[in-house]
Amino acid sequence: MPNVILDDYQIDAVNRMKNGCILCGDVGSGKSRTALAYYEKDFREHGSSMPLYIITTAKKRDTKEWPEECKPFGMPFVGDIVVDSWNNIEKYIGVSDAFFIFDEQRVVGSGAWVKCFLKIVKKNRWILLSATPGDTWKDYIPVFIANGFYKNRTQFVHEHIVYSQFTNFPKIDRYLEQDKLKRYRNQILVKMDYKKRTESRHEDVMVEYDILKYKSLARDMWNPWKCEPIDTAGELCYAQRKVCNSDPSRVEALEKILKKHPKAIIFYNFDYELEILRNFCEERGIIYAEWNGHKHEDVRTLSGDSWVYLSQYSAGAEGWNCITTDTTIFYSQNYSYKTLKQATGRIDRRNTPYDILYYFHLRSFAGIDVAIKRALKEKKQFNEQDYVSSRYSSRKFHAV
Repeated sequence: MPNVILDDYQIDAVNRMKNGCILCGDVGSGKSRTALAYYEKDFREHGSSMPLYIITTAKKRDTKEWPEECKPFGMPFVGDIVVDSWNNIEKYIGVSDAFFIFDEQRVVGSGAWVKCFLKIVKKNRWILLSATPGDTWKDYIPVFIANGFYKNRTQFVHEHIVYSQFTNFPKIDRYLEQDKLKRYRNQILVKMDYKKRTESRHEDVMVEYDILKYKSLARDMWNPWKCEPIDTAGELCYAQRKVCNSDPSRVEALEKILKKHPKAIIFYNFDYELEILRNFCEERGIIYAEWNGHKHEDVRTLSGDSWVYLSQYSAGAEGWNCITTDTTIFYSQNYSYKTLKQATGRIDRRNTPYDILYYFHLRSFAGIDVAIKRALKEKKQFNEQDYVSSRYSSRKFHAV
């Protein structure tokens, strides 16, 4: 491996990896480099015609981070290295006798990506990279099938899942034979023993919200922005969050943070938040760039002592790195613990020059903000239907 120096924990992981495994390492632990080192080892052991396909996020493909990771290895060994996004995975169903690196865990559920994944792995060697491989046993079903532990999803459900009898939709009550599931997981999960040298400091920044307007939403079931009734749990949650996330106190809190930390990445959820953040920057003459569904501007274009990078959770929580700032601000909370975990890792890299990293979480004492915070603390996905049913049990809502 010319010009490649691996840490001891990465070498240990390479020696424990095998076809069909999940390389599990914290964000910033160097999973990409470790995966390429394993590919180089596997390539030498299994012949001279094993091209490399890397399926990753659209952003990581577009920023060409994988080709940069490959350069120190002297790649490609043979032919071309193909780097593409999960959105295009169907294009590679016909590939055989190659090596696939599936970057950023996307094989959850039973959708089109999972179906393509299961077809690809039958004819190729492969590994999967993830910082958060699975919160529940059902998240492992596709990888268990790919490794031959189960014939299909139906067999897994029949052997291990008991559904609740008291819900109108399929809800898992409990899992059976979990010792067997743990054995299977241990066979394929390769954890990297990564010891961070950085210190992460998380701070909740409490902000205000319009209590009267917030309470009126559930009382009147009326959306004041659309001038129409609210009749689903999702609509109520969206409206409640808009009251909280649009409050001027968030901008005031943001300004105070940026006075002490003038270079920062800001994560947000919705377009109305983006407009607030754009106006905030433009009114104060702050240099900014964006990564979202509207613009794809690289954070590396920002320089100087004062700037902000506006990144939408859904578009930019993973697949890029930034070592030119030590600060991340979460303007609003996201429902997913996995997404939050990925977002925190954008600045927490092995080669960051900073010893202390700062994370500021803006939130209010509103019921929905408190409930989201609780779910994230428990490493769970916030569920709108469950939240609304528990707080407004006397009202009937349509399913989201």
